Amino acid sequence: MTYVVSEPCIKCKYTDCVDVCPVDCFRAGPNFLVIDPDECIDCTLCVAECPVEAIYAEDDLPKEQHHFIALNAELSKVWKPIVEKQDAPADADQWKDVKDKLHLLER
Repeated sequence: MTYVVSEPCIKCKYTDCVDVCPVDCFRAGPNFLVIDPDECIDCTLCVAECPVEAIYAEDDLPKEQHHFIALNAELSKVWKPIVEKQDAPADADQWKDVKDKLHLLER
């Protein structure tokens, strides 16, 4: 089982999770983070660090978010690793409670 970043991360991109990852499995895109399923060791440390509750164990991912399993796998192959916390976008707090953001994902 691996962990998956889901829709709440889009346009928020808080990177608190990156700081606690012991294997550097996060990848960063323009406005979203993903977890490389081949690198994730299922340690669970990132889950509690996410301020928007966007990280789930694959088995616990809400059904309507299951497409994020494939999306994390796909984008983790093309986006670069992120290994330390960075500032969130200036407007991240405005986006944290917004639903249905998939169309805003920048690749």
